[in-house]
Amino acid sequence: MSSPLTSHISHLTSKKNYAVIVAGGSGTRMQSAVPKQFLLLNGLPVLMHTIRAFEQSWVTPTIVLVLPLTYHAYWQQLCDVHSFTTPHLLVAGGETRFHSVKNGIDQIPDKDSLIAVHDAVRPLTSKQIIETSYQYAEKHGNAVTAVKSRDSVRQLVNGKSVSLSRDQIYLIQTPQTFRADLLKKAYEQPYSDKFTDDASVMEQYGFEIHLIEGNHQNIKITFPEDLIIAELFLNKKPQA
Repeated sequence: MSSPLTSHISHLTSKKNYAVIVAGGSGTRMQSAVPKQFLLLNGLPVLMHTIRAFEQSWVTPTIVLVLPLTYHAYWQQLCDVHSFTTPHLLVAGGETRFHSVKNGIDQIPDKDSLIAVHDAVRPLTSKQIIETSYQYAEKHGNAVTAVKSRDSVRQLVNGKSVSLSRDQIYLIQTPQTFRADLLKKAYEQPYSDKFTDDASVMEQYGFEIHLIEGNHQNIKITFPEDLIIAELFLNKKPQA
């Protein structure tokens, strides 16, 4: 007799799941001519680590990779050089992250599915986070990965700094996973510069956002020191 968890996993794996991986970074803050998603991390481009994180989860979603059109040929070359054969659909990026995500989800015809949207430069996302995000989103409509702030936080209000309760501050990560029908509705909205991530798009449309616990190792590769930190984490024992 299967356990409730086993049955839930079986149900999830029997339906079509997707992961839209968004790679629009230019590498400016990395002080690099090569976009950060292509920089080598333990001998492999950051982006390949990210894709493999999803491939190695039991969800095994269909990968939709959103890249600036000017880098499609370069990415194909990298796949050849590194013998990278994980199947994925390559889609052109847009003017902003919002438009890039929309381009990605527009390629997904199945509304009865779950879609995780993930930053290409978060290569250390654990299987546990990925799997939990799909499970929680199926039940609640969405799951947004977040961690509590470890630092004291202050907000600037009318030129004066105001202390905020650290226990009420969450730092948002990815994946952010949604029911496909709800995500597609939210992305029918006109673009706003208030849209900083997918959760903000969903919230603007009127959906309540549900947080799931992330991991402080799930860092975003943004600055040169982040690669060094990521290599240290990768060379430790695998995350649960």
